[in-house]
Amino acid sequence: MHQCNLKISREEVLRYLGVKSSLEENVNNLIDETIEEIKKIIRLNFTWKVFLLQVRENKIILQNCKLELCGKSINNHLKYCDKCVLFAATLGSEVDRKINYYEKSNMTKALIFDACATAAIEEACDFVEEEIRKTALKDDKEITWRFSPGYGDLRLDIQKEFLQLLDAYKKLGLTVSSHSILIPRKSVTAIIGFMPKDKKIEKKSCINCNKYDSCGFRKIGGICEY
Repeated sequence: MHQCNLKISREEVLRYLGVKSSLEENVNNLIDETIEEIKKIIRLNFTWKVFLLQVRENKIILQNCKLELCGKSINNHLKYCDKCVLFAATLGSEVDRKINYYEKSNMTKALIFDACATAAIEEACDFVEEEIRKTALKDDKEITWRFSPGYGDLRLDIQKEFLQLLDAYKKLGLTVSSHSILIPRKSVTAIIGFMPKDKKIEKKSCINCNKYDSCGFRKIGGICEY
């Protein structure tokens, strides 16, 4: 388990709730209470590995492993990179248990708790990303933004092999369902490339996401950050 003082932005919680305007005082108070509640049960844990890579047409080959990252999106993402990091992070299973509990007893609280957890794992990934950047800087490299399985045309069903490479079950208690959903749910896997500082890649674009047509965040003028 890693120590990381997650602040959990109230603004981010509201965004994940899909709320733009001010809320009633009792709901605002419930959000504040839930933020403090979730902070007490988060057990942030993460791991990563650095791999040398070769960029081929629509395919990224990682050295010393069988996992291949296929698709135009990931190829473009890592086109200037000679190394990449595979990482996984999780808030722990207690967060899932609390969400399930509130879904049965208080749906409003469940929705708020879920939004708080989503904001928390995003903040946790920002923390991990900065740790990875420190490693890249030792090689005089910059990093790409994080790219998760299921984004663009990178298949979601690589999750199982992705976690096996990181020994994520043993290290984090992190596994994957038959539908490639991470368990615990408030977990993230992602790929970050190491690239020369003078190179730039395109910013993340919603248009490349496989949830573009159904995304609730896009419909209210926001982005999901994943």
